[in-house]
Amino acid sequence: MTVDVLFPFYGDVELMKQAVHSVLRQSYGDFRLIVIDDGYPDASIPGWFAALGDDRVSYERNATNLGANGNYRKALTRVTNELVVVMGADDVMLPNYLQWLVDRAGEHPEVQIFQPGVVVIDEHGSGVNGLVDAVKSVYRPRGSGLRVLTGEALAVSLLRGDWLYFPSVGWRAETITSIGFREGYDVVQDLALALDVAMHGGSLLVDSQLAFMYRRHSSSDSSVRALSGTRFDEERRFFENMAAEMAERGWNHAARVARLHLSSRFHAATLLPGALRHGNREGLRNLGRHLVK
Repeated sequence: MTVDVLFPFYGDVELMKQAVHSVLRQSYGDFRLIVIDDGYPDASIPGWFAALGDDRVSYERNATNLGANGNYRKALTRVTNELVVVMGADDVMLPNYLQWLVDRAGEHPEVQIFQPGVVVIDEHGSGVNGLVDAVKSVYRPRGSGLRVLTGEALAVSLLRGDWLYFPSVGWRAETITSIGFREGYDVVQDLALALDVAMHGGSLLVDSQLAFMYRRHSSSDSSVRALSGTRFDEERRFFENMAAEMAERGWNHAARVARLHLSSRFHAATLLPGALRHGNREGLRNLGRHLVK
């Protein structure tokens, strides 16, 4: 079974190369690595991919920058196989990742989303366990081994706190391509997609087996947006929409959790000292508004 590894790229070139090599070193070699460069300003990149000399790797460069959401949606149009990964351009697949995904997908044909065990690293490759990841561990489903969630239970779990590590998640192609990423979301587009799968009756498998290294560093787009508070404008709009959609489905528990969005408010609260320390008045205003709305 061939796995389509989608690779929307815009960012650190050296970390991108590490990510690409982690895919090429997979023990399971039946994959297509589909790189879509969103116009990152480095003229050496096309030549670097050409020099790889691997016909499993395709590279294309956007003529104009589409932004994260636009480039992710474009990447989905390149899917031709049954399983899909939307790889982070600075993350690292452990050598067993694709074998893990193919095995779990074969064992659980009723599941549409697959989340392996993940270790978090910084820009230097060292393990980290900051507050965000500690909170994720609190919201992650209890237990070890394999667990499957579906329907409103899945929605409630993710709305309480987004414990997924999106670049590590595997998807059934028919699911991710038919639903797709919602337009207008850059920060929460991954959570929106998972919740849309839940609302379509889909299931998610979470496994304790370690297979992926997720990179978290202060210069990431989401980190910059968080300190300024602008990401929470998007999050608040998203949770308001989710509350309405869940209520319309009769998922009252999920609707209530979305309206409260306590973990999102808590995240904003933890950033207030940093915004104050940097004299970021806009950030203080945006973060404070998120706490009360």
